[in-house]
Amino acid sequence: MNPLFAVIYEDAELLVVHKPADLVCHPTKGNDYSSLISRARIYLKTESEPRLVNRLDRETSGIVVIAKTAGAAGELGKIWESRAIHKTYLAIVHGHVAAEQGMIDAPLGKDETSSVAIKDCVRPNGTPAQTEYFVEKRFSREVAVWPSAIRRLPFSLLRLTPRTGRKHQIRIHLQHLGHSIVGDKLYGGDPDLYLALVERRLTDKQRTRLLLANHALHAGRLQFRWRDRDWDFSTPPEPAFTGFLKD
Repeated sequence: MNPLFAVIYEDAELLVVHKPADLVCHPTKGNDYSSLISRARIYLKTESEPRLVNRLDRETSGIVVIAKTAGAAGELGKIWESRAIHKTYLAIVHGHVAAEQGMIDAPLGKDETSSVAIKDCVRPNGTPAQTEYFVEKRFSREVAVWPSAIRRLPFSLLRLTPRTGRKHQIRIHLQHLGHSIVGDKLYGGDPDLYLALVERRLTDKQRTRLLLANHALHAGRLQFRWRDRDWDFSTPPEPAFTGFLKD
């Protein structure tokens, strides 16, 4: 098994992989395995200089398309810019979402009240953003409550299609809906969870509150048309995600 990532598809110009949760797309301080692009360079060796066509947040798992050539990167980049792509995500959220489906239409912009520089929010003068959602499953399960209690709480599994591509769009929109993503440290209601993570002071109590080590958001399917061909890639969620769905 490839220790770098799971390969979904590969040819002379494309490398499509499953990015695992808790892996950044671009290099930060760390070793050659600490980012997806550095792992792609290791995998391809001197074959080509890889270029990421799309990106995912660090804790989001799922499909990332990597171009092996500058030509493919340029062509695919134009498709992404034109929004001629269809993305499907899965998310586990807190609570039972009432409507079977819906469209979250709420503009996004910088959260000027937050101590976290990268945090955005819904704001009237923001950039237009739309996310469509469908309820796949409503369920309840027992979870640990610090320090040793057990409670049965409600959750929902959602299938989501972002109609725009704003930063943190799905996560912010679900928080705005009143159903934040399980394990979301930035948009889960307590931003100190995110600060504690980056400052390496996350406590056992905070980890228990989060329920999952990484937020439960998965980029499971990607569809687009390129070079007179319909491309359709999919990848299943990781064990921590699917395991949470089981009581």
